[in-house]
Amino acid sequence: MKFSAPGWFALIAVVVALAVGYAVAQIRRRKHTLRFANFDMLDKVAPRRPSALRHVPTVIVLVGLMLLVVALAGPTAEAKVPRNRATVMLAIDVSLSMEATDVSPNRLAAAQEAATQFVDDLTPGVNLGIVSFAGIATVLVSPTTDRAPARQAIADLKLDERTATGEGIISSLQAIQTFQKTISGADGPAPARIVLMTDGKRTVGRDETDAAKQAADAKVPISVIAFGTTHGSINLDGSEIPVPLDTEAMQQIAALSGGDFHTAATSEELKSVYSQLGEQIGYELKEKDVSKPWLIAGTIALILGALGALVIGQRIP
Repeated sequence: MKFSAPGWFALIAVVVALAVGYAVAQIRRRKHTLRFANFDMLDKVAPRRPSALRHVPTVIVLVGLMLLVVALAGPTAEAKVPRNRATVMLAIDVSLSMEATDVSPNRLAAAQEAATQFVDDLTPGVNLGIVSFAGIATVLVSPTTDRAPARQAIADLKLDERTATGEGIISSLQAIQTFQKTISGADGPAPARIVLMTDGKRTVGRDETDAAKQAADAKVPISVIAFGTTHGSINLDGSEIPVPLDTEAMQQIAALSGGDFHTAATSEELKSVYSQLGEQIGYELKEKDVSKPWLIAGTIALILGALGALVIGQRIP
């Protein structure tokens, strides 16, 4: 917990002084009583010795004052706040290597299921777009808060030849920049991110490292998900073609763009990665004022203290 106005804690000295003053007053009162009466007569003429309960209301009032001091100091705590202006482009590799069955039932089907869950779980205020890439990159859905087009685009993904990773990044970046022009306000461009899911290195198109540098210049980090295993293969024209996962280029993309790198070898791992990214992208941590509970507790304590004093001592302190 942090405090926005810690200077108010100086009032604690006042509360302590009140507590000390009360204690001194009780001691002096006892001495004055004993000074003007002997013990034999005191038992006969003095009223019954008050119960220690008479001190309880004062203690409650002092506690209430301490709670109010904390409230005045402006306590704050970190809280997750949904992002409402963020833009995310989900770029999915649909090259023929995604037909490999090292991930059941195959890489593409598992990717579609996990991506759909990511779409469903993403914070409603985030603008989401979809890009697919194989030999070329295609913007299937421009950024929008409507999740139906994204779900449909993912369900309709089809495999194609070659892998143009760089094109997928550039197309995603261009879609973000075009969209940001329509929503930029006084706060400047909304935060944006590319989530790139692929299982292999580029075979055609622009260099992916150059594309990653362009994303870094535009302050759009890339979260790269390397999906698959090292023993994947596909059947092409009767021949078994190995399509092992290649992570070196993917790690470089993440590093150059200022993003992060993840691996997933199973469908469950992929869902877990998407879930983490959904939390990271969909929410941000902000300092939130939490003084209200302290204010309520302090006020209730003062009321209870006053009520207790009225019941026990027939007066309000």
